[in-house]
Amino acid sequence: MSWSSRAVRVRAPATSANLGPGFDSLGLALGLHDVVQARVTGSGLVIEVTGAGAQTAGDGERHLVIRAMRAAFERIGEQPPGIALRCDNSVPQGFGLGSSAAAIVAGVLAARVLCGEHGREALPDDAVFQLAAGLEGHADNVAACLAGSLTVAWLAPSGFRYTRLAVLPGLAPVLCVPIVPVATVAARQVLPATVSHADAAQNAARAALLIASLTSDPAPLLDATVDFLHQPYRAPVMPETAALVAALRAAGIPAVVSGAGPAVLALTVAGVTAGSAEVAVIAGRTGRDWTVTELPVNRHGAVAESV
Repeated sequence: MSWSSRAVRVRAPATSANLGPGFDSLGLALGLHDVVQARVTGSGLVIEVTGAGAQTAGDGERHLVIRAMRAAFERIGEQPPGIALRCDNSVPQGFGLGSSAAAIVAGVLAARVLCGEHGREALPDDAVFQLAAGLEGHADNVAACLAGSLTVAWLAPSGFRYTRLAVLPGLAPVLCVPIVPVATVAARQVLPATVSHADAAQNAARAALLIASLTSDPAPLLDATVDFLHQPYRAPVMPETAALVAALRAAGIPAVVSGAGPAVLALTVAGVTAGSAEVAVIAGRTGRDWTVTELPVNRHGAVAESV
C-alpha cells in the first residue's frame, strides 16, 4: 500500500433524524460540524480530542473514529503502521444530533483518502455509505451526514439505500439543547414492540406530508411534524423535552424531538412561522436551561480533503 504522505481533514455535519414522523428514515444535515484530521505515522496510535467528547482521547482502539478507520482499512485491504488523529468536536454528544454518525463517516472517509487512489477504487461512494450505515446500525443520520440536505433512507434486500432532496431555501432550523444528555439506547428501550394500524397509517400520512412541506410548500409543517410512533413513548424519560415541544407547537411553531433526544428542533421558515427569537423566548419560559441556536441547513454533506 502506498500511503498518502499528507494528512486528511474531514468536516462532518451534525444531523437530526426522524423530524417527527420520519422514524429511522428521515435525516436533515445541520450547519454544525466535527472536524477530524488524521495522518499515517511510522507506528503507534496518538489521539487528541478537543470540544465535545474530550474525555475519549484515552480510548485508544475503542475510539469511534479509530474503529471506523480500522473497518475501512480492513475493507480496503491493509492497516497502516501508525495513526495520528485529532478531533475538534462541535457536535454535542448524547443529545440526538448524530454525533456517532459524524464520527463514523469522518473515520471511513479519512481512511479512504489516506489510501490514495486505491482507497477510492476499493471503497467507492456507495461502499462508504454501506460500511458507515452498517457500523452505525441504521442509515438515517449517516445518509444525511454524507449527502447533506434532507435524506430518506431505507433498507432494501441489496442493502441500505437513500435518496437526497433539496429543502426550501427559507428553512431555518432552530436547535434547542438542554444541559443533560440521554443515551440513545435508553430512549429506544421505551418504544413498544408494536403499534396500532391506525397510528401507523396516521404516521405514514404525516411523513409523506412532511417531505412535501420541507421541499415545496411549508404551510402544513405543523400538521406534518405530528408523530405517532416514538415521541409520545419517549416523553416520560425526557419530560423537559416533551414540555418544550408542546409549548412550541402550541405557539404554532413546528417542533420535534431531534433524533432520540433530548435536543429539540424547531423547523422555522421565514414568512411562515415564528423564528429563533420566539423559540428562545418560549424555551426561557420553561424554567430550564436551553441553548438555543439557529443553524443553516448543511447542503453538501461531509467533506474530506488532503491538507
